[in-house]
Amino acid sequence: MIEELQKRCDLFIENRDSIKAAFKWDSAYIYPLCAFIYTAKEMRVDVDLLRNCLDLLKQNTGVFSNFRGTSRLATVTMLSLSKAPEEKMERMLNIYSKLKELFWGSEYLVVTAAIIADLAEPGEYEQIAERTRTMYNHMKEAHPFLTSGEDSAFASLLALSGLDIDYIVQEMEKCYQILKSSFHFSNAVQSLSHVLALGDNPAEQKCKRTLELYEYLKDHKYKYGTSFELSTLGVFALLDADIETLAKGIMEVDDFLKTKKGFGGFGVGARQRLMYAGMLTICDYVPAVRTMQTAALTGIVSLVIAQHVAICACISATIAAINVSSS
Repeated sequence: MIEELQKRCDLFIENRDSIKAAFKWDSAYIYPLCAFIYTAKEMRVDVDLLRNCLDLLKQNTGVFSNFRGTSRLATVTMLSLSKAPEEKMERMLNIYSKLKELFWGSEYLVVTAAIIADLAEPGEYEQIAERTRTMYNHMKEAHPFLTSGEDSAFASLLALSGLDIDYIVQEMEKCYQILKSSFHFSNAVQSLSHVLALGDNPAEQKCKRTLELYEYLKDHKYKYGTSFELSTLGVFALLDADIETLAKGIMEVDDFLKTKKGFGGFGVGARQRLMYAGMLTICDYVPAVRTMQTAALTGIVSLVIAQHVAICACISATIAAINVSSS
């Protein structure tokens, strides 16, 4: 493993352990997610700041608020990375309020609010919320039985991309039709198609790269998750990287994580572990993400959008895993 990637992996484990020690009653699935959010920015976890931000969240939300659901610690982590947490909390609540006028309230809507707060200016909130709803309506129209709460977060990313909505809708459907026979879970294929719609290459090419990466990993005994984890595979496939080189990096990181407590058979499981291996690996291909807080969004996949798609997909997978384990 190259030195920089090894250092990132070590930092990821250090951050995971720090968060786990400080927040002992949260789900084991949430610790690596929060650790990655810090690690992607090459930062060590500030436990005291996390605690302060958790207090801030509690002061501003009710006991039964969706802000305090299973992804609460992830929300707090994103909040803690702001230079002005109080201001960001206010912005998130403002955006969430606007979104609730257009959607049913949910934890996924909290994720959506956090994403928009990171990537947009206050004067754009209403327009983005409306564009998010328009995007979601197209998703629902195309696949009424597949589209649900978690898709609102993907709709916001698509809305933020600046891409033409008609183009996005066409790309999503093209990718879905190409990929639906390759994976068992239609809902996961839909989420994957949402991610791939952000790419500016032809649908056939994006889908081909996704399948090549999946098959390469599978052929080497690393089976990538085909449920909620699948959409992150689309982020990896969109990168301007050689598939074999990328896959080998993911496998090396997975081998490393497998030796760490909490990532084996009694931890988050092999499929989520491989997802985190991929997320840690792609930092080598999107270095600018770690230094950018906002971006002028263009009609192509921006690095900031790519990072947020990965985090968004990871949150969806984490919430799903927590719900399954508690049922």
